[in-house]
Amino acid sequence: MIQLKRAYDQPTARDGKRFLVERLWPRGVRKSELPLSGWMKDVAPSTELRKWFGHDPAKWSEFRRRYRAELAAKPKVWEPLLEEARKNTITLVYSSHDSEHNNAVALKEFLESRASKEKAA
Repeated sequence: MIQLKRAYDQPTARDGKRFLVERLWPRGVRKSELPLSGWMKDVAPSTELRKWFGHDPAKWSEFRRRYRAELAAKPKVWEPLLEEARKNTITLVYSSHDSEHNNAVALKEFLESRASKEKAA
């Protein structure tokens, strides 16, 4: 199971293993205040893609398409997340204010799609 949570929200026992999926550390959060099982910088969108998107909902569809292409090209960065999600609940932690249009949402969709394809095979 894959869940999403903002870095600024309180962790709970139901979060399971928590992974920060941002290239940049969340503003205003001390590392000691954000319990994580890992910081997956390389699974985040490239700097170029992140800057192009700029959290503009009008670019959401194209952002998702480009981000999926980036992810497909580097399976070694996301496979550990999928492997952990097969065994346990994981929470993808993000810092965006927009809970519907951010890289964690797109990553969750990508991982769930991969898991579904594996089950169908």
